[in-house]
Amino acid sequence: MTMKEIALIQFGLGGVGRAVVERVLAAQDELEWRYGIRFAYVALCDSQGAAIEQQGFTYGDLMRTVTAKAEGASLADLDIGYDHEGLADIVDVAGTSNALVIDVTASDDTVEALQLALSRGYGAVLANKKPLTQTYETFLSLLKGGRVRYEATVGSGVPVIATLQQALIAAHDPIHRIEGCFSGTLGYLTTGLQAGEAFSALVRQARASGYTEPDPRDDLGGMDVARKALILARTMGWPLELPQIQVEGLFPDTMNQGTVPEFMQKTVDLDELYRQRVATAAGRDQVLRYVATIDRGRAQVGLQEVPRRSPLGQLQGTDNLIAFHTDVYADAPLVLQGRGAGVHGTAAGVMADLVALSTSFLI
Repeated sequence: MTMKEIALIQFGLGGVGRAVVERVLAAQDELEWRYGIRFAYVALCDSQGAAIEQQGFTYGDLMRTVTAKAEGASLADLDIGYDHEGLADIVDVAGTSNALVIDVTASDDTVEALQLALSRGYGAVLANKKPLTQTYETFLSLLKGGRVRYEATVGSGVPVIATLQQALIAAHDPIHRIEGCFSGTLGYLTTGLQAGEAFSALVRQARASGYTEPDPRDDLGGMDVARKALILARTMGWPLELPQIQVEGLFPDTMNQGTVPEFMQKTVDLDELYRQRVATAAGRDQVLRYVATIDRGRAQVGLQEVPRRSPLGQLQGTDNLIAFHTDVYADAPLVLQGRGAGVHGTAAGVMADLVALSTSFLI
């Protein structure tokens, strides 16, 4: 079998980014004998620093870098790193034939670098939702040519995008509605509320467990779920923009002001509100879930009461559930369910996309 060498350029070395590096390294032997591909990291970037090795970093270099990042270092602080002046420069210097760019940041600023990579015939794998939720024109420009895969942007490692594209759209099965719980973080909160825990305590636990962003308002405000809903809608060909999605957050707008510690202190003020909402729903044999609905050209996300015995009502912990209502799946929707939070689920989705791109005719 002819071995195919794939150069990897990765933006982001946070929790997900480090998990991706570890997964790639752990899979190398299997990738070689099963698929005939070999990955070589040639560039790593964080918000300040970068490191480039055209011949590919050694296993030892990568593991030392992952360890240093986990301890709070910047790439710029390491002996292999330097201060970078922009991600597009990294692509320009490190890019080569059969290169893949991995975006596991949470940044709005990767689009230029991604577009440069794609213009040179490279591929890209995204866990970062923000490039795909800028203007619809930007979304189309990134997907033109079929060299971008983005499974990990929705549903963590659950194959939501693959199901939508390959099982439904490719089958010419008209999709009438998509609904579900798209956030493991908010699933953890709502099932915790159902179990009688206080809202403020659940937010603290979710943050400590790494289920939320460093600023929990990024999750609790609903915008992360809105971006996922927008990506699904756009994948179906609906030219929606982010401001068109109706979003209900889990805290009042006034709590957007101030620092993260100040916000965390104020969550106690919401404990009674959510205790009452849980009790009211229970009186109707309902439970609270944070639900996204994509229907008839519109999308909305927010807290809803759902029947306790329904698939959404029976969700527990960080699981996601996505239901597709189509012509074929009219009487009973096509349902996907699985782990929806945590770095390893997202890293698994990234890994699957890397292999899919590398083994296709595109790379």
